[in-house]
Amino acid sequence: MTRYDFPLGPIVERYVTSRRALGRIYHYEQMTLVSLGRFLLKQGAADLDLIEFEAWSCSLSGICINHRRKRQMIVRKFCLYRQRTEPACFVPDASRFPHPVVCRPPTIFGEAEVIRMLAAADRLCSTPQGPLRPAVVRLAIVLLYTAGLRIGELARLTLGDVDVSHGVLHIRESKFHRSRFVPLSADARHELQRYLRQRLMLPVCNGPASPLLCSSANGFRGYSIGGLREAIQNVFLIADVRGHDGRCPRVHDLRHVFALQALLRWYRQGVDVQSQLPKLALYMGHVSIVSTAYYLKWIPALAEAASRQFESHYGHLIDGGTS
Repeated sequence: MTRYDFPLGPIVERYVTSRRALGRIYHYEQMTLVSLGRFLLKQGAADLDLIEFEAWSCSLSGICINHRRKRQMIVRKFCLYRQRTEPACFVPDASRFPHPVVCRPPTIFGEAEVIRMLAAADRLCSTPQGPLRPAVVRLAIVLLYTAGLRIGELARLTLGDVDVSHGVLHIRESKFHRSRFVPLSADARHELQRYLRQRLMLPVCNGPASPLLCSSANGFRGYSIGGLREAIQNVFLIADVRGHDGRCPRVHDLRHVFALQALLRWYRQGVDVQSQLPKLALYMGHVSIVSTAYYLKWIPALAEAASRQFESHYGHLIDGGTS
């Protein structure tokens, strides 16, 4: 349970409760406001003002501009909420926030790179505090690559969310408040079983609510999103996974790779790809195929597969039926 043990704590708790009463998850917003409150506590400040807000904003210099702006906007909305009952409270000026930038395109890679990543994960060192570190990172890569999970969904999985006998994951209350069941491929199911044989050997905390990807020797504590992202990003570097422009991928790029690999399989199998897109949207947890289309970048391998399928169906019309 989140502790609101800072000067603005009661107001933050009231604000988060009011937002959740409207049906919003508000987890990211809550963590941002708690982080701000702890920052003010560390600074010895009783309330938020321009000087403290700018100091807090400077502390975010290590994250990308868009995420920095997003957190600043969360704080501004909180301040506007306060202003309804405290007219004199400080409200940040949004015109002074950094302007959003266009997100860089995803780095797309293939099976050969994933094989190198799995080998790199296996070479990671276990620690007394994290005896399953290599196995955790390996399974995380497998599930992100073969099931297209969001990293937050992966980090929140518990043992109770895993149906080993059928090879199905239960993703609960994810983005857009949507829950779904995710069937796994045969290889992913084998990797999950392999991991669970090690996971269930931990001495305690193997109940349904225990984290699937545990980061402690007793199985009580799970990986945070940040910790999991950092571990996988490190494997990208160890395995020297790069795009054609030399850029190292982001963890979220694995979700792009998953979607593109699904399209490539369908084109190569000769199925009607358009009819499969709603299934892909459902599997990825999207409200509609409009969201899924964001992940479907036009890459050379996809263009070649689509062209071959088109030729097999309509090539005889183009060459006048001579072939």
